[in-house]
Amino acid sequence: MTKPRTGQAPPTLEREEFRIRFHQSFKDPTFDQAKDALRVVEEIAWENYSHSRKAPVTVKAGPGYADPDYDLSIEWREAHERLLAAEARQKDPATRSRVLLICASARNDGSCPGEISKTFRLTRIAEEILTAHDIEADLLDLSLLTSDYDRHIHPCKGCVSTAMPLCHWPCSCYPNHAQRMTNDWMNEIYEKWVSAHAIIILTPVYWYQVPSVLKLMMDRLVCADGGNPDPTTTSGKNAEKAKAIENAGWPYPKHLAGRAYGLMVHGDVAGIEGVRRGLSDWLDWMGLIDAGKQSRLDRYIGYYESYAQSHEALDHDIAVQEETRNVARAVAAAVCEVRENRLSSPGSDLQDPRPK
Repeated sequence: MTKPRTGQAPPTLEREEFRIRFHQSFKDPTFDQAKDALRVVEEIAWENYSHSRKAPVTVKAGPGYADPDYDLSIEWREAHERLLAAEARQKDPATRSRVLLICASARNDGSCPGEISKTFRLTRIAEEILTAHDIEADLLDLSLLTSDYDRHIHPCKGCVSTAMPLCHWPCSCYPNHAQRMTNDWMNEIYEKWVSAHAIIILTPVYWYQVPSVLKLMMDRLVCADGGNPDPTTTSGKNAEKAKAIENAGWPYPKHLAGRAYGLMVHGDVAGIEGVRRGLSDWLDWMGLIDAGKQSRLDRYIGYYESYAQSHEALDHDIAVQEETRNVARAVAAAVCEVRENRLSSPGSDLQDPRPK
């Protein structure tokens, strides 16, 4: 048996440090009128933290789970059931074709930048093409993480690197009510991915990489690639049980495989090709299928020109606008093949000697 290695995590907070951190969210003087109520809430929050009340509302797992008597988080159970329903709708030939459009810029005019992103404009261009092909375009604007009240994608904790079966599908790490890690957006995002027949990611380049809002989502999608759909097999987060299951043999199920994808990566100085390749490699690994050469685009907009005039540069770049339309057209064509089980992925039937 491979034993989990321990010794990195710091001790739990002392009572006074917890008090200081709790009240950092209430610095505005308008909260002074509620200071007595906040002290009551602080005391309850301390009790929940010190007793590790991660999932305070549970339900017996019931039939269909390895351990029907396990107390399963009701929030995880509801998310799991929504994914099963979404998968059924996605496979139903009577439903309308659906493409998930992901706008991955962190910029919008509702936060500090004070202006919409070029990525958002390009996303709208792609949306128009999909609509013209009678495809439902589901917009996921990741910039809402920077402008919406208390909306979060909490970071991946790396359960998969302890053992793949410890990484649950959908993710069971959040919400963690004991540590106030709540209002996590990912359960809604998982449902969007499962519901889609294809995905188009449109993203700028930030420092040779994808924006942090996109990377947060990407990391939390690790459970879609090999994740365990039954947390009762590991009694929640029991690392020893998860290691034993993986050592006995794990199939690494690809929960999003077979969907088509397209990419539009843009920048202004450097890094577009590396980001586009990295995204392609990631999506390929998860079992998605690119919609052809025209569906994978990387372009500079306003190369080495002023940031202040970047929207004007996009206005004048008619070619990149049309290339973005071509990404959407290519994906629209691929969706038809996905729905008819004709989208070819040569070699997908071969046995992988390194399934992970």
